[in-house]
Amino acid sequence: MKHYLESTDSVLSEVKSSSHGLTADEAAKRLAENGQNKLDEPPKPTLLARFIEQFKNPMILVLIAAAAISAITGIISEGKLEADVFIILFVVIANAVLGVYQENKAESAIEALQAMSAAQSKVFRSGELVVIPSSDLVVGDVIALEAGDNVPADCRILEAAALKAEESALTGESVPCDKCSDVLTGEDVPLGDRKNMLYMGSSVAYGRAEAVVVATGMDTEMGKIAGAIANADDDETPLQKSLTQLSKVLSVAVLLICVIILIISVIQMLVKNGTITLPDFLNSFMIAVSLAVAAIPEGLAAVVTVVLSIGVTNMSKRGAVIRRLTAVEALGCAQVICSDKTGTLTQNKMTVVEESTSDKLLLARAMALCCDAQLNTDDTVTGEPTEAALVAYANKNGLKKYQLEAETPREAEAPFDSLRKMMSTVHKTEKGYVQYTKGAPDVVLGNCTKIFDGGVVRDMDEHDRENILSENKAMADKALRVLMASYREYDSLPQDCSPAALEHDLIYIGMTGMIDPVRPEVKPAIALCQSAGIRPVMITGDHRDTAVAIAKELGILGEGQKAITGAELSKIPDDEFNSTVQNYSVYARVQPEHKVRIVNAWRKKNMTTAMTGDGVNDAPSIKSADIGVGMGITGTDVTKNVADMVLTDDNFATIVGAVEEGRRIYDNIRKAIQFLLSSNLAEVICILVATLGLGKLTGGAFTIFGPVHLLWINLISDCFPAVALGMESAEPGIMDRKPRSSNAHIFSDGLGVNLLWQGFVIAVLTLVSYVIGAQSSPEAGTTMAFITLSVCEMLHSWNMRSLEKSIFAMHSHNKMLLLSILFSFVLIIPILFVPVFRSVFSLTKLAPMEYLYAFLIAAAIVPIVEIVKAISRAVKK
Repeated sequence: MKHYLESTDSVLSEVKSSSHGLTADEAAKRLAENGQNKLDEPPKPTLLARFIEQFKNPMILVLIAAAAISAITGIISEGKLEADVFIILFVVIANAVLGVYQENKAESAIEALQAMSAAQSKVFRSGELVVIPSSDLVVGDVIALEAGDNVPADCRILEAAALKAEESALTGESVPCDKCSDVLTGEDVPLGDRKNMLYMGSSVAYGRAEAVVVATGMDTEMGKIAGAIANADDDETPLQKSLTQLSKVLSVAVLLICVIILIISVIQMLVKNGTITLPDFLNSFMIAVSLAVAAIPEGLAAVVTVVLSIGVTNMSKRGAVIRRLTAVEALGCAQVICSDKTGTLTQNKMTVVEESTSDKLLLARAMALCCDAQLNTDDTVTGEPTEAALVAYANKNGLKKYQLEAETPREAEAPFDSLRKMMSTVHKTEKGYVQYTKGAPDVVLGNCTKIFDGGVVRDMDEHDRENILSENKAMADKALRVLMASYREYDSLPQDCSPAALEHDLIYIGMTGMIDPVRPEVKPAIALCQSAGIRPVMITGDHRDTAVAIAKELGILGEGQKAITGAELSKIPDDEFNSTVQNYSVYARVQPEHKVRIVNAWRKKNMTTAMTGDGVNDAPSIKSADIGVGMGITGTDVTKNVADMVLTDDNFATIVGAVEEGRRIYDNIRKAIQFLLSSNLAEVICILVATLGLGKLTGGAFTIFGPVHLLWINLISDCFPAVALGMESAEPGIMDRKPRSSNAHIFSDGLGVNLLWQGFVIAVLTLVSYVIGAQSSPEAGTTMAFITLSVCEMLHSWNMRSLEKSIFAMHSHNKMLLLSILFSFVLIIPILFVPVFRSVFSLTKLAPMEYLYAFLIAAAIVPIVEIVKAISRAVKK
């Protein structure tokens, strides 16, 4: 039943109640049948479940398998666990702990929704007004509400006196809306226009009412939002998708290569010995384990997490608090930003921006005195937003309301009424009494017979009325909220201060036009978005005219683009809307389900979509978007809890800054991935070459490296420089390029090709060093190869500061990268020169020239990469 289209008698009949409410027995019966007036709470994952979830990454599973195999072979062959088992397990467990620590806290949106409900309610039970817990309300209860009360359930208004409700959390409308008990007309009236309804999550801003409860708990509009939040999927961000894809590719490749190597080893043993001994088989297993350790970048997960954490810190300094770590990077590929209007694009502060009068001070005086907002001594204003704007307007013109009231105290009034659309106050002056009346221009003008013009009062003629109506239309066409002021003088206080007695034969003063003005920094931010290939879209619960005016001023609504209302959107089939969503840049008077539909339509076009908002009505769409952005100042707890990012300044420009930071982070993660994977590829090539016969050719050992060597290189020589690469400054022109597609592969734009040839070069340098050292002994070969590979990768991290530009032409500096390289270099010294550490790593002391050769060969990576970069730049020109 659409209760707003039915009379009060019909609604009471539908819910089987009366204007006196339910009996206590009937209420108890309904409560037992239908349950409490509460929102459902979803189950939360336990800490253990979240910890176990961290081990579902394919690379982690391969590492665990490698550790298990290493443990078994160590116990069988040596009777003890090798050091690499403990190192691998430490890496796996540390990564899981770090993942749980950085993960979002348990979802608390539903609890925040519950907290918004009124704790207690005044309800008529058996004809008496009693106070009960709001959770005990049932359909059919008649409740009493007054200014300041939260609305505890969805209700149909039975009686209303000067009632205004604050519904911004549900509708996004910045100004409290007038309420009444009248029957509405139409088929499907938008929630924001249902003047005879009150909804859970809103509050009474002015007046009083009696209303009958028509929905409780999950059946309320708030409950529908709670259900939408619970059902919205938490999809992976583009980076998560890329890393998951990378994990699968690496895992399959590692397992395949390990099986191949094991088969080759077995065949070699059969050919050589005609049989397979257990020690030989275990040795082959250890080669496979070494290969797994070499191929998997153990530090990648930690590097990505640390780089994202650094991004979180940087964003917090720019006014953006990141709640979901991967959202940092996801912002970098945002292609569409759907933004709420009020408070994000605008200042959420109604302001008088135009006036039409022959006496500005008289107009300001009338507007300030004929309202209930108050000016504080610190020049802040308390009161309903529209009236607060009028008091601020007077203060701007040097008229402080508390001084005006002291000089001309209020003696009588005719309060605002939604039917009259006017308000009048009578004030005592030195000469007698003056009445000020303000309200809707058409109503006030209809009660004016004279006009204050240039310091004199004269009769109003038709030409005056035409001019006033023309000026009113000009303001209204700019989506300004227009109020008119008039006055009337008395020798003594009127005995009858009813509206009918006061509001006639008025003297016209003038009009004010007010609007929630745009934030000054938003317009250049919108322009930057558009230059960066990002489509800004406005979604608001406000009226179409207001939304269109703001959108045009900001440059959101361009030529050929359309504005549409929620009611119009409801009539468009999903298939048609999904194919034409790009035609619309402004959505007005929308409801929560519309916002979700808009976001999903963009996402179905494979467009990475961000959604901003502050109200409860924004929460489902914020959760559905790729990146949900909540407002820190005006945002509800519900919105903040489902958002990936919260703006501490509620400023759209901050989102654009976060996009730039996200692009920088993704660039740096790509640099780290290219660096790490090229290093791992070099290790794999070295082990493969050794397995396929390099040991025989040199008369040395069968393998170059063991797991402990590779783990040290991957976790020490590589990790610290990789983290420091995440601190690299943004490259010039980062916001001039189009956003990458969410489906873009991590190896795209040449990264795959680069890491292949760079890994091959590093492997060749390492193998050359091994061959030189193996002339002395197999241990010397391994030691030289270990030095070359470690130092080569440290220096190669410096190459990765830019994937295309020469490192010698870069004007920025990365001190952290330099320090990390020095730190990694210092850590390798004890392994080479302290006997106890050298023995753990099965290394040997080298001759001075062998040390020199190992370091010089490693240093060759820098000029080689520089030459290839130069050739690549020349080819592109």
